[in-house]
Amino acid sequence: MTALPRRPRLLVLRALGLGDLLASVPALRGIRRAFPGHHVVLAIPPALAEAAQATGAVDEILPAEAPERAVPALDRWTGPPPDIAIDLHGNGPESRDALAALAPRRLLAHAQPDPVLPRPPVWRPDQHERERWCGFLAAYGIAADPADLRLPPPDAPSPAPGAVVVHPGAQSASRRWPAERFAGLARRLRAAGHPVVLTGGPAEDALVLDVAARADLPERDVLRGGLPFGELSALVAHAALVVSGDTGLAHLAVAHATPSVTLFGPVSPHLWGPPRTGHHLALWKPGPPGDPHGDAPDPQLLRIDTDEATTAALSLLRSARSGASPRRGDEVRVPAAPP
Repeated sequence: MTALPRRPRLLVLRALGLGDLLASVPALRGIRRAFPGHHVVLAIPPALAEAAQATGAVDEILPAEAPERAVPALDRWTGPPPDIAIDLHGNGPESRDALAALAPRRLLAHAQPDPVLPRPPVWRPDQHERERWCGFLAAYGIAADPADLRLPPPDAPSPAPGAVVVHPGAQSASRRWPAERFAGLARRLRAAGHPVVLTGGPAEDALVLDVAARADLPERDVLRGGLPFGELSALVAHAALVVSGDTGLAHLAVAHATPSVTLFGPVSPHLWGPPRTGHHLALWKPGPPGDPHGDAPDPQLLRIDTDEATTAALSLLRSARSGASPRRGDEVRVPAAPP
């Protein structure tokens, strides 16, 4: 039997966090549709492999990560150079150079874009992340829809169907609302008759247990240790509501059309927030930009009090109960990869 010819490989670099991955789903699906005959490889931290595969836009994962959101080495790439390499990591020369070192036949990047482009991509600091990468691809003639961000329903059962998921953690202290305020929110939601569960990342057990103790939550309602992605995805997909800071879980709620309240501080929701629909509320106090990776809670985040967050959460829960805010009827457009 004659072996089938090997499909050309396309490498995308997006070696950042869960929120960054989910914000890039529209761009990844645009790439998948534009290059149906290519084997799409995504360079990403290995912990996000399951989440990347859930997008339906990726054929293979290239493990790649670096501390502090730096550009990782792509030294795990094997075989011939990529046919196409696409930089969705950033706009600097470091990410472009990491891809260029693999000698791809064609390289798409913000830094030094192809000189033959009639309208080269322009990096706009005031542009939403989803729109930024779709616009970048459009400059290269690749169509991508910023609204194409839904994930299909997960196969795993939810560990707490119908609960309000409260997630107090975030990668940096500047985006972490105080534990006592999350506890007050959880306590008041339970008093209103809503089941509440707490979640945290692998290194956030101390924070989650602190919030639980302050809120008098029983141990069975504390999901510590960092859930595997499939279980976390099911939890969010079948939750009544997600309340969190500006972190990956907020993007996962958007991906599953689960109502959410997201607390913003150093970064405006105009840049990283959810779509403007009736079942997502982004709380933010306008002011000068802060440091999203700072080591102290951002002053604008601290201006959001427990009353405001609780009111927002209860309003979404009431809307969902009355049927005023439809949520799970949207089409999930996952491009089919070739066999």
